[in-house]
This record gives sequence, C-alpha cells and structure tokens, in this order.
Amino acid sequence: MTSQALPFRSAAIIGGGAWGAALATLVAANGVDALIWALEPETAASINDEHENRPYLPGVRLPASLKATADISATAGREAYLFVAPAQHARAVLTDLKAAAPANAPLALCAKGIERSSGKMMTEVLSEVWPRARPAVLSGPSFARDVAIGLPTAVTLACADQGLGGRWAATLGAAHFRPYLSDDLVGAELGGAVKNVLAIAAGAVEGRGLGDSARAALIARGFAEFQRLGVARGAKAETMAGLSGLGDLILTATSSQSRNMSLGLELGRGRNIDEILSERRAVTEGVATAPALVAMAKQAGVDMPVCAAVADLVSGRRALDEIIAALMARPIKTEAE
Repeated sequence: MTSQALPFRSAAIIGGGAWGAALATLVAANGVDALIWALEPETAASINDEHENRPYLPGVRLPASLKATADISATAGREAYLFVAPAQHARAVLTDLKAAAPANAPLALCAKGIERSSGKMMTEVLSEVWPRARPAVLSGPSFARDVAIGLPTAVTLACADQGLGGRWAATLGAAHFRPYLSDDLVGAELGGAVKNVLAIAAGAVEGRGLGDSARAALIARGFAEFQRLGVARGAKAETMAGLSGLGDLILTATSSQSRNMSLGLELGRGRNIDEILSERRAVTEGVATAPALVAMAKQAGVDMPVCAAVADLVSGRRALDEIIAALMARPIKTEAE
C-alpha cells in the first residue's frame, strides 16, 4: 500500500522547534514543497537565512529548499499539515490554523501531551476545534537531532484511513526513518503522553542515586499503569507494546537527551523545578501532562501511583524522599494489579 502511495505535493510544519525542523527535513527530502511556521520571527529568519534552526537545533544543516514563516496565514492552501506545536498551546494554534487551511485538510498530530485545562488528548482537542480535519498521529522513539542527522529511527503512524496513512508514510519515510502504520490513534497518542511523565520519574530515581534496579522496576510498573489506562481508553495491546508505547518509554526514560528525563534527573539532585524550567527554551511536556494524566486516570477509575507521584513532585506538594517511601510502603499486590 505505502509503496504505491504518493507523497503530498505541499505541506506545512506547524511548530518551529527541534522536532518540527527534523520532520521538515524528511518532508523536503521527499520532494515536497515544505514550509515551517515558527512562532518566533528569529527562528524563521534563522531557517531562511542560515539554513539552520539555531535556537532549537543548532549545528544541523537544513535543506536549502526548506522555507519558514512567522505568519500562520502564509500556510494557507497547503495540501497537508504536520502539527508540532506544544500540547498546552494546541487549541489556540489550531484555531488560528483552521482559518488558513482547507476545511478537510489532512493533519498529522506530532505533539505529545494532554491539554491540562480540559484533560483532553490532542485528537479530542482537534475534533472540537476543527471537526472536518482528517487526523493522523505520529509517535514513537525519536529524538529530533537523531532524525535530522540521518540516524536510523522507527515510529508509529496511526491513521483511520489506510490510504491517507500511506500518503503520510510516503511524505515522511526515508532510508533512515521508517513509519509503521496503525489505525489505533488512541494508543499512539496516549503512549506519547504517558512516557513523558514516566521519564521524569526515571530521571528522579537516577538523580537521587537509587540505582539501576530501582529505575528498571519503576519503568516496568509505570508501563503497567499505562497499559491499564490504555485498556480503559480503548487502546490496542499491540500499540501499547509497540514503538509508540513501550519503545518511546524505553528511549525517553533512559536517555538524558530527553527533556523530561533530564528534568527528573535535576529534581532528583535536589534542584528547584522553577529554576530548572527557567533555564530551558524548549517545552518539557511531562510537567503539564502529569496532573492532566492523573485526572484522566481518576475519571477512568484507573490507579496510577507512579504518575500521581510525578504530579506531586513537579507541583512541590511532596518531597522526593517522602514520595519514594510512600511508593515502597504500598500494600503488596499481585503483579497484574
């Protein structure tokens, strides 16, 4: 199916961060007329004038054919859209984009997170703001720099329409970037949200010097929480065990390249979260996702103690040592619980 599909003729990448720039390199390499929308004019200028996203992806040469704009109306009339804006700003950006884009445009959601104010996933936000858009979800173990410099990467590309999924695969696929098709949008986007929260926990364990055994146990029990929530939300088991679930969790919870894992690492070393965030330009999605995820789990009747502990940690409600003691003191249960 995918080998016969043609890429889109033109595409806009909505979001000028590192991931938006990395995805744009894939799109441009497939001969697609690619335009990045960046919120900051200086980011757009860097891409246009220097062929580099110096604020977010320094040192990586971008294709000369790739253009950028800080005016979202300039993306009007593109055949397809990759949405890479941070989850907490998605509703506002989607509202602006809807005014410029075709009413039934294909839109691949590449942002990972849950809207904190409403507790909704990105597909649900899109459905409310722009019901005629045709959604896909791109998620999986993929660091922006790895993709941009051509290191081998595989991801999940979820789309209910198989033909549309094939076109997305043709638009993004490369010798070093392999999208696996799925029709499970719920599982793909839920994995991308949960892994950011669990990565903060894994980083905190390492930062506190609790050892590799503790980190492995935390990742395994965190994955069990994700599976329980996934079942409650209608996700497929194979999606949760695949690239956008377990695969993304392994990457994000074990590498300090991850913004979420590195934030947890600093928290584990005793630093203040406001101080850590003030030093960062890029968004650390797990901070806002943690409380939204806990609220979602509560509504679904699912127990997620590790994710709840992260929500307490990033809010400052409980100290890390208190959280660890409470988790270890929980009543003994079967591993399936």
